[in-house]
Amino acid sequence: MPLPAFRPLCDAIALLLQPQAEVVLHDLATETVAYIANPFSRREIGEPSLLHEIDFRPDVTLIGPYEKVNFDGRRLKSISAVLRDQDKRAIGVLCINLDVTHLQTAIELLTTLTMVPAGAGQPAVLFQEDWHERINKYVHDWTARHGVPVTHLNREQKRQLVAELALDGAFGGKHAAAYISRVLQMSRASVYNYLRAAKRAELKEG
Repeated sequence: MPLPAFRPLCDAIALLLQPQAEVVLHDLATETVAYIANPFSRREIGEPSLLHEIDFRPDVTLIGPYEKVNFDGRRLKSISAVLRDQDKRAIGVLCINLDVTHLQTAIELLTTLTMVPAGAGQPAVLFQEDWHERINKYVHDWTARHGVPVTHLNREQKRQLVAELALDGAFGGKHAAAYISRVLQMSRASVYNYLRAAKRAELKEG
């Protein structure tokens, strides 16, 4: 396949990842840049490729990913594909340079926003009477322990969870039953039925 046939591929990749990707097509016959899609590195068509030190053994198809730095300091994640003709001879290199600067900035911002200072814990003034928080944590821990999300709990699992919540004193708060019914996505009548069943079982065992 002649090297110009790869130009639409360069355009497609750059368009898909626009404006974060630059795609550079190198011609190994002339050792120059043959084509650039979405140029942001200030490279120009016809300038030297500077690929003479790359090993183009027959088994080499991909090089990277590897990290580069753009002229303006932006961080790039790059990968290169060796293009070969029908005789398996290397005729070109297609390089994709992905600007990950904004992604890195977003990751750092999200990390900062979600970070809680070490040892901060929960302020006692706010949480000592917050039964909502205690119920939430209990349900979260219970579902994690049983490997099932709240939305997938079956009737028996809900019955068991209500019984264990009752033993833990979760129904002591005002309107706790209504809140638990919403958390477990069931009617309040079902919650009270499970509560009565749990009490009967407890009395029977006692």
